Formats: sequence, C-alpha cells, structure tokens
Amino acid sequence: MVERAAGRSAKTGGDEPVVGKADKVGRAGSAKALFGKKTIALVYDFDGTLSPKPMQEYTFLPKIGADAKAFWAEANALARAHGADSLITYMHLMYKKAKAKGVRIDREDLVNLGRDVELFAGVEEWFDAIGEYVKIRAESNGVTLRHYLVSSGLTEIIEGTRIYPRFHNVFASEYWFDVYDLPYPKRVITDTGKTQYLFRINKGVEDLGESINDHMPEGKRPIPFANMIYFGDGDTDVPSMAVMRKNGGHAIAVHPPGKARAKCVALFKAGRCDFFAPADYRRGSDLFKRTCLLLDRMLADIRVQEEVWRVGRGVR
Repeated sequence: MVERAAGRSAKTGGDEPVVGKADKVGRAGSAKALFGKKTIALVYDFDGTLSPKPMQEYTFLPKIGADAKAFWAEANALARAHGADSLITYMHLMYKKAKAKGVRIDREDLVNLGRDVELFAGVEEWFDAIGEYVKIRAESNGVTLRHYLVSSGLTEIIEGTRIYPRFHNVFASEYWFDVYDLPYPKRVITDTGKTQYLFRINKGVEDLGESINDHMPEGKRPIPFANMIYFGDGDTDVPSMAVMRKNGGHAIAVHPPGKARAKCVALFKAGRCDFFAPADYRRGSDLFKRTCLLLDRMLADIRVQEEVWRVGRGVR
C-alpha cells in the first residue's frame, strides 16, 4: 500500500473509478495476463490552478494579521538576502510571525484552516464529471482514472479542503511537528522538485521512503507519461510541463476567468502546454472540453497499444 505524502494511506484501486470489467479468470483458476498500461493520471498544481489565491491567504495570514502582499514581499526579500530557498523561507516566516502574535501552529489548526480555502467554479464536481466522461468513452476494459496533487503549498491545509479525499495521492510541502514548540519544514516541494513526483507517478514508486533513481525500463512503468495530463497556471509549472511534454505527456495551462491570459499564451507559444483555458471546471467549459479531447486521444492510444500487445502475444 502506498502512503500519502501527508502520512495517510493512498487509495487503492477499489476507490478509483474503474471502467469496464477486468479480463476473466482463465482455466484452472489462474488469471490471464493483463495489459497493464490502462491507468490515466490527471496531475494538478493547487495555488492558482484549483484555487484562485495561495492557500495561506484565505485564513492563515488573516489569522496572524499579515497583509498578503507584504508577507510574500518580505519572504522573497529574505530569501534573496540570505541566498535561501524561497519556500523554506516562507514556511519559517509563517512560524515566526505566528509566534510573534501568540498564534500556535500545529497540524490540527492548519488542517482546520483548509476548510475555508476557495476553489474555482466547478472544481468539486469536476472529479465525478471527468470520471463519468471516461466511463462513457472508454471502449477498453479496465481503464482506471486517478487524480494526483503536486503542490508547493502545505499538505496540512490541503488536508482540510473539501476535495482532499478525491486524490489518489497528494505530494506537498509539509511541517514536522514534535514535542517541541517549533514546527520544522519536513518536506519542501520546489518548482523543479515537482518533477520528481511526476516520475514517481510514472514509475509507480509513490512511497516516499523508496528511491526513484534506479533505472526502470519504459515498458515496466505502470503509468506512461502519454497517459498523464498536468494542470498548472504559470511560470512555477514550467519545469513540470516541460518534463511532461518532453516525455510524451500532456499539459493544460489555466488562468483566472475574465483575467489576463498572457502567461498561458506564452506557455502555449513555447510549446509548454497542449491547450490553455480559463480555470472554469464546470461541465461544458473550454477547460472541460479540451481536457476531454486529450482524454479521447489517450483512450484511443490505450486501445491501439492493447491490441498490439495482444497480437504480439499471439505470434510468440
């Protein structure tokens, strides 16, 4: 069983929408060999992608009386001045300002803050709507759809959001809480660090206690990049989009509805993404329709690859 980055067990296939029935059991009760490349993974950034603002701005910064713009400016200035990682710096500054205000940071409090994080229109319904689309369109038996979250935001706050249970696995930055009154960064996921988790999904090595550095032939990787779509909103997602596209996967850039789309246009022109669209996750939106186009391509490829696999087994 795979463990979530948050320390909670990842969902097994029984919790995922599985399309069609698995191949029947063969003679003498032994299962037939199965084509194993039928899992589709949708991978999301969080801040700016599923939620309009950084998650800390909804409840944590107001709780400690910090202005969001001033907080991020101070965190970035400190990182530059000390040559420090900007994500470690903001996590430390959160604690420092909370302590100055007499506000305790613990896991339970941060999880509770996640309840008030705003989501873009349609996000809560998205998972069922996309799952239903795949179920209708898939002609190959046993296609499984998984949703993953890879974020530089805080695992603890994400745990408190309404959509947390919808993810097969969540990889995000996290505090280490112990008996001492000092939360310490346990895991920090940078822009480039996100790409590690794409390979973990690709290789099926989602337990963070296991190394992903050992070579694994493409044929043995359970979720090919061609079966993956990455959703992001801007410059911080460029490394993940680049890795995804370079390895045959897909990417979609989103921008706030009715607001500037310049970053998305630049990503599209640079070949970083297949499509871009407003972050409107409701059924029938441009984002929904363009995601479905990519899913159609992936489902067709799965059918072709499975048939090639079957033919290959028959001519050995």
